[in-house]
Amino acid sequence: MILLVDPGYRSGSLPRDEFVLPVVRIVERSGMSWIYRHYDDMDDEEVLDIQGIIICGTALKDNHFIAHVDRFAWLNGAMVPVLGICAGMQILCLTFGGSVKEGCEIGMTEVNVTVPHPLLPPPPSFQAYELHSFSCDPPPGWETLAVSCGCVQAIHDPNRPRFGVMFHPEVRNDRVVEVFLEMCGD
Repeated sequence: MILLVDPGYRSGSLPRDEFVLPVVRIVERSGMSWIYRHYDDMDDEEVLDIQGIIICGTALKDNHFIAHVDRFAWLNGAMVPVLGICAGMQILCLTFGGSVKEGCEIGMTEVNVTVPHPLLPPPPSFQAYELHSFSCDPPPGWETLAVSCGCVQAIHDPNRPRFGVMFHPEVRNDRVVEVFLEMCGD
């Protein structure tokens, strides 16, 4: 079972339809089951019987989660693969010692692969859909896998199966989520 975490400003808001449900379609197409939780409704027990966690994105100006990053402390104990998409990557960065800063990108962007990884399309680059008002500086020790002209686009914790992508693979590049789900099934 895959845990899909909604970092939107409130449970069931429009970002659930725009950012969580497209990921649900990829998970279901991959034959995996899923469970939805808003980040305000999470507790440490939620992560015990799951195979992976996907922290989905939010709307462009929906950055409420930044003031409440402490509510993601349960990620420290998560022993399963984690994928953070856009806001999810920002949450991973803030939770594990990185930072966020203003950095807006909207629309299709050329993403350059700096370190080849099965999670990403093959080098040298690929097109990806962007919709974010903040960019990230990765946590200390995390590896930068891809960049655009504007910001870091993909990161990986070399010690645990934790990944962040700033682009939205649920819009374009479904294979990123599919590969992540394969990791969860192994």
